[in-house]
Amino acid sequence: MNRSVCHHLLAQCRSLRELERIHARAVTHGLHPCNQSISCKLFRCYADFGRPAEARRLFGEIPCPDLVSFTSLMSLHLQLNQHHEAMFTFSRAIASGHRPDGFVVVGALSASGGAGDLCAGLGVHGLIFRCGLGSELVVGNALVDMYCRCGRFEGALGVFDEMAVKDEVTWGSMLHGYMKCVGVDSALSFFDRMPVKSMVSWTALVTGHVQAKQPIRALEIFGRMVLEGHRPTHVTIVGVLSACADIGSLDLGRVIHGYGSKFNISTNIIVSNALMDMYAKSGSIEMAFAVFEEVPLKDAFTWTTMISSFTVQGDGIKALELFEDMLRSGIVPNSVTFVSVLSACSHAGLIQQGRELFDKMRRIYNIKPQLEHYGCIVDLLGRGGLLEEAEALIYDMDVEPDTVIWRSLLSACLVHGNDRLAEIAGQEIIKREPGDDGVYVLLWNIYASSDRWKQALDIRKQMLTRKIFKKPGCSWIEVDGGVHEFLVQDKAHDARREIYDTLEGIDRQLKMDLRSSPLEENSLICVDEELLF
Repeated sequence: MNRSVCHHLLAQCRSLRELERIHARAVTHGLHPCNQSISCKLFRCYADFGRPAEARRLFGEIPCPDLVSFTSLMSLHLQLNQHHEAMFTFSRAIASGHRPDGFVVVGALSASGGAGDLCAGLGVHGLIFRCGLGSELVVGNALVDMYCRCGRFEGALGVFDEMAVKDEVTWGSMLHGYMKCVGVDSALSFFDRMPVKSMVSWTALVTGHVQAKQPIRALEIFGRMVLEGHRPTHVTIVGVLSACADIGSLDLGRVIHGYGSKFNISTNIIVSNALMDMYAKSGSIEMAFAVFEEVPLKDAFTWTTMISSFTVQGDGIKALELFEDMLRSGIVPNSVTFVSVLSACSHAGLIQQGRELFDKMRRIYNIKPQLEHYGCIVDLLGRGGLLEEAEALIYDMDVEPDTVIWRSLLSACLVHGNDRLAEIAGQEIIKREPGDDGVYVLLWNIYASSDRWKQALDIRKQMLTRKIFKKPGCSWIEVDGGVHEFLVQDKAHDARREIYDTLEGIDRQLKMDLRSSPLEENSLICVDEELLF
């Protein structure tokens, strides 16, 4: 076999087994590693077949790799999320004397953005400027993406403004930068100025608003997208279902389910998982379980979603039964699965089962406990009244406890009347989140109920000094398919007059009922905590 025959065979290669045979023949006939072009082609074939170990080993055997091979190795590292290794490969390529082209610098910018390494990205940008590669559209897009991912919005905007030609990718990358670095309001304004709105951009805008805790606006954007004739992808549907789940909009969620089925999107397993989550959070656990049973090939995430759904609904026993079914089906539970089952034990008050599962997670499945797992055990012990044991666990954790864990302990202390631990937990929360208004109110009530007025006054002074005010409550309600949002003392709703007239009527009726049925001696009188301040 000579060089031309080997090149032809590699060009026609369609399977890994065939590639291994060509590789062996190339070694036998002295073509590898002596012939650089053959060696580089072999390496790129292994990389294309997704064999990173063989590709890296073969790359190390090439005496003088060409720039295309360096680029292929960088792409391989990027596919494996090995951003620092990709940057090291780029450095080797430049040190070897290769003049960079557009492909290799795009890989380097992708690696810099993925690693969040702005300094490396700036270095690559300087190299692009020196080599005159900045006029290439793909390089400009990569620069915008790198600056956005590194949080340097001004740099992304500067590159964007200087680009003579922009395509959908350019506008999409800049939209992502607005959402990440500036905010969804500015992103929406920028989106309205975009000359071409691709489905990717619509989806990014919807999911961005969901992640920014603005589910109603996300649903409005989706409605606008549909009216303009765009067909959603499964990623769009997942984002919209998440918005429905956040506000508990069951009717609208059913409509989205039907809409997805119309385009055969609901058969996607990711969409099925989102449907289960939406139905469960909207109070229809039966529909969630019906979707679950229709999934033909359930993965670990599908099982975990359904287990979590039963947990959220307070049916810990059913969640644990489903976990046992999961184990019998041969699916290996992951870290998130154990968060769900430990939470199920907590809600069901199964202290011993929770301890056993926590031990099994570490000993059998070799899963190192994370904050979420410790939080579930603290909650489990707290609900069971084992407050000292929960406190000891917090201090014995090999990770720093966060506010979620201290909140869990605080809630348990309030239920079981342990003011000492409640005060400790409250102060720990304030130390980590000094702007949390709810903790100040709880501590004020603890001090006031035990006649510790000096400490109560100190809490009040801290709130005034830090300019912390109790945030108004917010709720949503779905009426005839429309979602309405309300704040405490809301004056902005269109039907505010009718709402307040109805509330005043209810208030008058309650007062009349109280007058006709006098309070007994030991009755509890509730006072709005707002009045205490």
